[in-house]
Amino acid sequence: MMPNTYFRFRQFTVHQEKTAMKVCTDACLFGAWISSEINNWKVQRVLDIGTGTGLLSLMIAQVSDVTIDAVEIDDNAYAQAVGNFAASPWKERLIVHHCAIQQYDPGYKYDLIISNPPFYAQSLRSSDSKKNMAMHSSHLEASELFASIKRLMAPGGGIALLSPYNRVNAMEKVIRDNQLFVEQKVAVNQTEKHPPFRCMYILRNAFSRLEERKITLNDEEFSALLKSYYL
Repeated sequence: MMPNTYFRFRQFTVHQEKTAMKVCTDACLFGAWISSEINNWKVQRVLDIGTGTGLLSLMIAQVSDVTIDAVEIDDNAYAQAVGNFAASPWKERLIVHHCAIQQYDPGYKYDLIISNPPFYAQSLRSSDSKKNMAMHSSHLEASELFASIKRLMAPGGGIALLSPYNRVNAMEKVIRDNQLFVEQKVAVNQTEKHPPFRCMYILRNAFSRLEERKITLNDEEFSALLKSYYL
């Protein structure tokens, strides 16, 4: 997908001219994958940490009747998400909060917490400060992210995270250090000939099972997951 001022889905449009991070294939897959799982759980409240354009929240809202709180620290991304939510058919169930997740305290807990967190901590930084905030961990360290997740997650709740595959060892160490357990781990490949480049996780605060598998972009499962979203 090439960057554009908007990306049109079947039931909603994501405008993205104000944000550094645009709609991309792996984020769409992550949102569709979470959405395919959500109705198997008893979920009433969802928290989207670092919502950006609001893409993940919108994808979940399309297939469920949950209430979604989205948190975004960046001024422009916050404004973009507000506009995207307001223009959607589910605006009554979508709320954006303009703050850092470390200071966010709604007074209740969440059945599901989702995040596509900043993960290029060891990469060269862009000259674009907005892209740096979106892509790097300088404004949200892993320890702070997981502390916030544990503080805000309801008993028996779940966590869905997207990680670059070359950071899975570091990600899984943080998961273990926070006494969380991987329930699903899905490697994402560009093609069958390429190694994985993303990893999608579902975490729980107690061990029940571990399912590991892979999805290749544009394979049968990928197409099935995105069918109700892509035009």
